[in-house]
Amino acid sequence: MLAESIPNRLDRPNCKAAVQLTRRDDRAVSAGVAGVVNAWRIVPSRGCANESNLCETEFSRPNLSHCMKTFPSSEALRRLPVGLADLAIVLGTLALLGLIARIGEGTLVSFRPPNQLPSVDLDPRNLPYYAGRSTLRMFIALFCSTVFTLAYGYIAAHNRRAERVMIPLLDILQSVPVLGFLSITVTGFIALFPGSLLGLEAASIFAIFTSQAWNMTFSFYQSLRTVPKELDEAATLYRLSGWQRFTKLEVPSAAIGLVWNGMLSFGAGWFFVVASEAISVLNQKYTLPGIGSYVAAAVAAKNLPDLGWALLSIAIVIILVDQLFWRPLVVWTDKFRLEQSSSSNAPESWVYDLLTTARIPSLVVLILRPIGDTIDRSLSALTPPKAVRAVDPDRQTGSDRLYNTLLLVIIGGLIAWILHFVVTTVGIAEVAKAFGLALLTLARVIVLLIFSTLVWTPIGVAIGFNPQLARFLQPVVQFLASFPANFIFPFATLFFIRTGVSIDWGSILLMSLGTQWYILFNSIAGAQSIPTDLREMADDLGLHGWKRWQNLIIPGIFSAWVTGGVTASGGAWNASIISEVVAWGSTTLTATGLGAYIAKATEVGDWSRISLGIGMMSIFVVGFNRLLWRRLYKLAETKYHL
Repeated sequence: MLAESIPNRLDRPNCKAAVQLTRRDDRAVSAGVAGVVNAWRIVPSRGCANESNLCETEFSRPNLSHCMKTFPSSEALRRLPVGLADLAIVLGTLALLGLIARIGEGTLVSFRPPNQLPSVDLDPRNLPYYAGRSTLRMFIALFCSTVFTLAYGYIAAHNRRAERVMIPLLDILQSVPVLGFLSITVTGFIALFPGSLLGLEAASIFAIFTSQAWNMTFSFYQSLRTVPKELDEAATLYRLSGWQRFTKLEVPSAAIGLVWNGMLSFGAGWFFVVASEAISVLNQKYTLPGIGSYVAAAVAAKNLPDLGWALLSIAIVIILVDQLFWRPLVVWTDKFRLEQSSSSNAPESWVYDLLTTARIPSLVVLILRPIGDTIDRSLSALTPPKAVRAVDPDRQTGSDRLYNTLLLVIIGGLIAWILHFVVTTVGIAEVAKAFGLALLTLARVIVLLIFSTLVWTPIGVAIGFNPQLARFLQPVVQFLASFPANFIFPFATLFFIRTGVSIDWGSILLMSLGTQWYILFNSIAGAQSIPTDLREMADDLGLHGWKRWQNLIIPGIFSAWVTGGVTASGGAWNASIISEVVAWGSTTLTATGLGAYIAKATEVGDWSRISLGIGMMSIFVVGFNRLLWRRLYKLAETKYHL
């Protein structure tokens, strides 16, 4: 307000005060507050009685100590009182470290199969410990998934040659079922840590990682490919280094989508926690203490009370994780919205308010800032800005042609090896059978995608556009998405048995319980990323109903929706393995489909049919992505993005 009032007062003759336009130097801020170099600030001169009497200006550089105080001063830091917020943070941190140490002890026990195997006790008093074991695995997997996402997505988005390999490979990895990874990795991880349970723990964490990483990577990759053009040009104009561009532009622009997809991927990890803790591969059963293995044991024993206690425990864990971890992240990422005017109703979190109120986090940041600045300068020096050159993406150089030729040779060799495998092991008839089963599963996936899009996209947009609605529904949505749907499978199985509903149709419902949330969460993230300015302009222009969807909503959320669609599609194929074969006690319902084919082959340890099933699923997923999703990605990059 002061700066706006000055131009109207400059030409007034009778002046009682002066204004000094001073240049604020970051060296004046002795406590480490940086980043204010060359920022001009208007401050009253020492002779000014009050700001309302400003009428005359003089340009000078006086001693800043008369005009402004450094913050925080050393004296202020010495006088920092410890409030309730600081006490709560200290006690919470100590309690968390103690819980991690207590839970981590269980990973160091002796493990020598088949003579020494961990077991699960159905006593409900063990559930807090089992829930802690599972939650710790989930967060370790989430950390690994985040690191993988940032590295893999960055390379794929910035290297044309690497992209041609990495994105199809990501399609294939997404299509490989969790049971497939377990079949391959369990023996190797156990051999890596002989005599220790760490090998089996690593196999379980890796399985959870495979259920989280692909969705997050797709989201980050697509965000990097659709960075707003004006921001990209600004980064180039100011010659930001590779590290500065990554930390100041690319990660912030992808933050909202990355957090919501991380939230969803974390929920997807709960979906597969049973398979990762109660492992049955190659005619060998391994059981890790955890809430997933507890549920598997309760189902096998037809113990409904214990199953109910397990469901209550997982519900409490999901609520705590949402309130203590995800909700503060959602509030923090809200500041990365691309808009000129802030939303009137920002998301809220009591944990975030606690952290911002407390003094200890700010003090820790202040102490660690020199280290961070040193790392930032070092990495910026190692990643200098690239020279701006006009590059035709369709032009191929000699090295590009050589690279493409090598790729064709490698792909041809893999196809030849697959054909040799088919002819010598399973035969053409078995391949035809697997192909027919894959078509049935594909039909279920398509029905699921259509249903999820029509139902959850409007709901996601409504939540994303209305922070007040999101404040109430986000915890509910997070709970529903995080709650492992396969924990409900026993009740669904009982329903199918008693009502006579065919599992061929019921499996669609079971698949949707774990995958429909990809559409919802990406719709929410896409709607939240639409600037408030554009939404207000649409209101001013009177855009309502279908016109609003056509001109604002669909273009704004299209990129995020495509990410949700491709991950929902891949997740549905994965979910088919546990959705097409369900059991209650000794009763097993089996649908006709590729998922059931892989599940049966994995149970008996038939490597040839496991490989055939996984290969057929990968072919269908990659083909579906090439024919549909890649084209939609291209459309999002060229037309439908902000």
